[in-house]
Amino acid sequence: MPERPYTLLSCSVSIDGYIAGAASRLLLSNEADFDRVDEVRASCDAILVGATTVRNDNPRLVVRSRERREERQARGLAPSPIKVTVSRRAELDAQADFFTAGEAEKLVYCARSSVREARARLEPVATIVDGGHTVEMYTVSGDLAERGVERLMVEGGGNVHTQFLTADLVDELQLVVAPVFVGDSEAPRFVRDGLFPWNAARRAKLAEVRQIGDVVLLRYALSTRFEDR
Repeated sequence: MPERPYTLLSCSVSIDGYIAGAASRLLLSNEADFDRVDEVRASCDAILVGATTVRNDNPRLVVRSRERREERQARGLAPSPIKVTVSRRAELDAQADFFTAGEAEKLVYCARSSVREARARLEPVATIVDGGHTVEMYTVSGDLAERGVERLMVEGGGNVHTQFLTADLVDELQLVVAPVFVGDSEAPRFVRDGLFPWNAARRAKLAEVRQIGDVVLLRYALSTRFEDR
């Protein structure tokens, strides 16, 4: 068993690097790219988002295509990947789509001080995992590997992106650039401040550029584990 899953980070951004508006969700991609993302989801064992994304975007995180769900089931898998979220306090609504949509297993990693409260609120709809005094992404990755997750998809938001990237836990970055500007410094960006392994002295390797309608997919190989699928 590898020490951590193969990790693919997927995100859509505006031309000026934002992932949403300041006060609302912003659909940056198009239907053709949504279908591509659905295909990527179907290829993974788990999908991880931050608690802020669960609260603000209320994502379902399920495989939309019936054919892909059936193909997964034919391989003995659940119709959709395991859903994973990370939160220090686990202040989440048990009725959110993250918990109620689909039949996939749900995992919530939270700080040790919040485990009891999180279990009281969420245990009927999810498995609560003690992430230690401070939930670190390398701890989450290691625990997911022990649970049999071999391929992990990370889908946001900016704080989660930053933690995975600065910890050098990402093997592949799939970044979709939409032809729009947000132009609001209060809006959430793709990443926050941090010390990233890729910089002027260590440039990320661009593995693919693909136009998908009016958006562009940039695939970066961020480790030697990169899979050219």
